[in-house]
Amino acid sequence: MPHRRFRASVCRIIVLTARTAGTGDPINHLKQTKLQKVPATTSTEATTAAAQTTADSTAHSLRYAWYVVGVLTLLYAFSFIDRQIFSLMVGPLRRDLRIGDAKMSLLIGFSFALFYTFFGIPLGRLADIYSRRLIIAAGLVLWSGFTASCGLAQTFETMLLLRMGVGVGEAALSPAAYSLITDYFPRERLATALSVYSMGIYVGSGMAYLLGGLVVAYASTQARWTIPLLGAVHPWQIIFLLVGLPGIAVAPLLFTVNEPVVLRGDSRGSTVPMKQVFSYIFDNRRTFLLHNIGFGLLALSSYASAAWMPEFYRRHFHWTIGTTGVIYGSCVAVLGCIGIVSAGRFADYLRKRGRGNATLFVGVLIGLVWLPVNCLLYLAPSATWATIWLVPGCALAAAPFGIAPAAIQQMMPATMRGQASAVYLFSINLIGLGIGPTAVGALTQYAFRSDAAVQYSLVIVTSVACALAAVLLYGALKPFVASLERVRVWNAAHSG
Repeated sequence: MPHRRFRASVCRIIVLTARTAGTGDPINHLKQTKLQKVPATTSTEATTAAAQTTADSTAHSLRYAWYVVGVLTLLYAFSFIDRQIFSLMVGPLRRDLRIGDAKMSLLIGFSFALFYTFFGIPLGRLADIYSRRLIIAAGLVLWSGFTASCGLAQTFETMLLLRMGVGVGEAALSPAAYSLITDYFPRERLATALSVYSMGIYVGSGMAYLLGGLVVAYASTQARWTIPLLGAVHPWQIIFLLVGLPGIAVAPLLFTVNEPVVLRGDSRGSTVPMKQVFSYIFDNRRTFLLHNIGFGLLALSSYASAAWMPEFYRRHFHWTIGTTGVIYGSCVAVLGCIGIVSAGRFADYLRKRGRGNATLFVGVLIGLVWLPVNCLLYLAPSATWATIWLVPGCALAAAPFGIAPAAIQQMMPATMRGQASAVYLFSINLIGLGIGPTAVGALTQYAFRSDAAVQYSLVIVTSVACALAAVLLYGALKPFVASLERVRVWNAAHSG
């Protein structure tokens, strides 16, 4: 009996070796070795064991994939804490830097967005070639350091330069993160996975408003604070130091993230010429233009709201910064996460039921529903009614940011995803973050000439953006299906 079991074990090894090495028929291989044929029961046991091993490996891989998403989401949250903290400090910064709404909107949006978008493209290309975790780690240290340095700024010009530095650092994160997540997840779960990653926007923004409001309320109990080595500083300077420095401390977490080895048959390490990437994008130009501008307009509505919502409550309903931060921050953190994940899961559900353009279809629905919600929110007769409409408003503001990058990942070859993501981020941030807050500030200061008119500026900017976004994304539905077929053909041609 021991001898028979030994021979059966040897047979199984030879069968697996023959299959792996591609030697042809494993039974002929067995005959050549003059060993007995493998009993049927032994073959069944081997198949069952192999299936169980594969299932266990898949479950483990999926758990680790979600761990990677968790780490990247945490970093995304840190980036948005650093990015959104400005919105709570409009009043103190205007006073101490001696600037108006127009210059304030440049600090909140345009100065950051300009460098974030332009540096995103070369950093996206690096993400297609080199270690994505190292690129993210370098960006994290850079943007955290520049955010903390904002606490040392004494003039508008210095603050403007530091905000540009924050934009350069944060540009390293999302193209590489999108690419990593796409390599870890099957297509049918991709929209959900990217939506969970994009929850970092709302976890971070919510924490910025919530903790920022509490810190502002506490720090504002006296005009200046004395800090060793720095001397007397304003409360807002303390806040920049507090939100910037912790980002550097979490950088070592990235060394627990591995680069995927097997990437659906695509060789990511090979360099694709920039000409080929942009040629592929040009072949899909209608889809790219309608997608990027459509979702960029939804981002415009979202960023405009996020930048000026605290001031809307303060100027129109006379809320304190602390009260606004706690209530708005809680809504953003909870409802933003619900909105972005729900949109991703709904898109995945529609995709499984045969709608290939589900991500864009959900974007159309968001624009149509969000338009009346914005009008009801900003024209509300009381703070209570405004806060009631803030609930769906926060969920809808978050909803596009998971499905939009998922659509880009679905329509691009693996070797081009980082660069395509950078082009997408270039578009939505230049339109959304670059124009959104600035348009509201400029309308308020130059068209209405009254700080109290910020509610009307918000109504105009967000309503026009949502209406145009719905029209453009509807026009992208058919071109997107054609782009999915084009990437399938491209992958088949380059699979060898």
